[in-house]
Amino acid sequence: MNTSLSLFHSLRNNFKIVVGICALLFLTEGTYAQQKATWIWYPGDFEVWLSNKMQVRRTEREAVFPPLWQYYSPYALVTFQTEVDIPEPDEVKIYSEGSFQLLLDGVQVYGQPKSIKIPAGKHKISFKVYNQEVLPAIYIDGKYVKSDASWNVTNEDKLWIDETGKAQQSGTPWVPVGSWNFDSPENKPSGFKLTTTPWNAKKTEKIGAGELVDFGKETFGYIKIHGLKGKGKVALYYGESREEALDSARCETLDRLSFDGNQSETYTHDGSKAFRYVQVQADPTVKYDSISMLYEYLPLDYRGAFKSSDKQLNQIWDVSAYTMHLTSREFFIDGIKRDRWVWSGDAYQSYLMNYYLFFDSASVERTLLALRGKEPVTAHVNIIMDYSLYWFVGVYDYYLHTGDTKFIKTFYPRMKSLMEFCLERRNKNGFLEPLEGDWVFIDWANGLPKTGEVSFEQMLLARSLEAMAVSAEIAGEKDDQKEYQKLAADLKTKLFDVFWDKKENVMKHQRIDGKMQDIVTRYANMFGIFFNYFNEEQKQSIKKKVLLNDKILQITTPYMRFYELEALCAMGEQDYVLKEMKDYWGGMLKEGATTFWEEYNPNKKGTEHLAMYGRPYGKSLCHAWGSSPIYLLGKYYLGVKPTTPGYAEYEIKPNLGGLEWMEGKVPTPKGEVNVYCSKAVIKIKAAEGEGKLIFESQSKPKTNSGTITELSKNKYQLTVKPNVGYQISYKAL
Repeated sequence: MNTSLSLFHSLRNNFKIVVGICALLFLTEGTYAQQKATWIWYPGDFEVWLSNKMQVRRTEREAVFPPLWQYYSPYALVTFQTEVDIPEPDEVKIYSEGSFQLLLDGVQVYGQPKSIKIPAGKHKISFKVYNQEVLPAIYIDGKYVKSDASWNVTNEDKLWIDETGKAQQSGTPWVPVGSWNFDSPENKPSGFKLTTTPWNAKKTEKIGAGELVDFGKETFGYIKIHGLKGKGKVALYYGESREEALDSARCETLDRLSFDGNQSETYTHDGSKAFRYVQVQADPTVKYDSISMLYEYLPLDYRGAFKSSDKQLNQIWDVSAYTMHLTSREFFIDGIKRDRWVWSGDAYQSYLMNYYLFFDSASVERTLLALRGKEPVTAHVNIIMDYSLYWFVGVYDYYLHTGDTKFIKTFYPRMKSLMEFCLERRNKNGFLEPLEGDWVFIDWANGLPKTGEVSFEQMLLARSLEAMAVSAEIAGEKDDQKEYQKLAADLKTKLFDVFWDKKENVMKHQRIDGKMQDIVTRYANMFGIFFNYFNEEQKQSIKKKVLLNDKILQITTPYMRFYELEALCAMGEQDYVLKEMKDYWGGMLKEGATTFWEEYNPNKKGTEHLAMYGRPYGKSLCHAWGSSPIYLLGKYYLGVKPTTPGYAEYEIKPNLGGLEWMEGKVPTPKGEVNVYCSKAVIKIKAAEGEGKLIFESQSKPKTNSGTITELSKNKYQLTVKPNVGYQISYKAL
């Protein structure tokens, strides 16, 4: 994330040429018959519909707890269109989610046909589909004519029948359809469900008249009751901790089930929950043999990996990966018990961790679209000012890691309208300042000021404007690109003019009514380091006076520890950060954590660790932002990061940070970068792109392949080509 945005322009033209050639080869060598049909819809509508459905599942003690922000709905009426040129007549099957009107070459085909024969030659095909219940979608499957990403769609009535009975079209542009992996007629978008697999309990113990079931670690899914007989009630009290499950009066989630005696002997409850423990209390008239569960998850491959000479660090990576997987569901959510919502700040960190664990682009796209919603923009994303800004940077990082321009080209209008909303909320000084209804979050920290002009918000806005400039260029909006570049440059100048204390060499936190407050916090200072907004002298001053200064307001959430430790890693402090990771995340492991928490304060004891928001079990013990070691170890220890979009070029800069050895994999769009590093040997093999291995050695290094270049004293570089194994002998400093 610390790579300057300007670095990616140099090879962008070459990148586009390569992509264009590949696309041309595909079109000329491929055939209609090789294409695969898929369900298609208006872009973003599936994500909006699914996020609505998912986020209302949150309950607290059986009460529905819906999100705090505006809900959007899919368009109820959309029109799909394609043009084809087929060599022979094609019998095309039609599947639709919703009723439809079909036009073939501008002439209406009456009824709701299940198939249609299309003659050879050129044709224009249009489907106008209505569905108020879920979302309009179609699946069209013939030998030549298939619904796929080449179709276009509009949410307005672009087609109309004139007095002669011919279809006419207005001039408003259409947009490319949305799709995912719904590649068969029966696999409808509205039927999407996560995968489940049976899990047995690890331990069961009698508790009074009931029993406590322990699944061994934090998990998520559906309780199953086996050998169920009789008539009466069964209560299930869930807990991420033993204490919570046993506290039937105050546990956060529970289910009270009633049976009439006619039920199946194997009962699966239809409400999924997060838990490790479940207390079961049944009426004497109800008997059962055992309790198990269906574990529910999004099937993802663990493409990233990390292992080292430090066993505790290896456990930290493993638990981080499991935490990340649990919170990677229909979307990247915050916590599996609470809130089970899509929060932009939480999701932004999940995107980054995803690039070093799963590299699942579809989950990033789904989450970005769910967060953005539809037009018009009436409030910040999640009603939080900083969360709107994280959204823009998240889009840019998606482009950097994947090289995908289609997303930006399709959704640039939504990017622009959200940015216009943000810019309209600036004050007379050109700074963002919270207006009525705006929530400035930054972090959960006691005593953190958030009113007036806060430097952290302005820094995020500057980065968002830089992201918009790159996006405008991709979308072909040259005037917008120039405007956003100027706005970003002007804001950065103003940011330093107002908030940079030239005497103390630190960034001040806040100005109220034109008066600078004598407050220094970590937030803007650490973000400015990996945004690369500071020069080297400023960075060193911030490291000493802010990041390594215990008198500055401490961070107690993994959320902002993520960025604090990233800033230190970006300055080469891997030895220090390794100790911090072992102390902070290792501290949670010592407390018995099987997934990482929403908040951890080492000064708390016992059940104090479970409480938050004034509730004894309010804290989430499986929170996405607790998984940041995945990102830190992949990017700053294995040292792999893209330097041009889609890993066309990338950097490998391994840093042991005090370890004896480490090895791992970092996923890229088309493969992995494999890294092994000890104090004497570095091994590299990568699947794509051109990498630059940069390392330090006390003596002149040797390699089995390629040429090592000396950059400066004790600093060397080796160019890494795809599918070549490199072994470098060196002596670590």
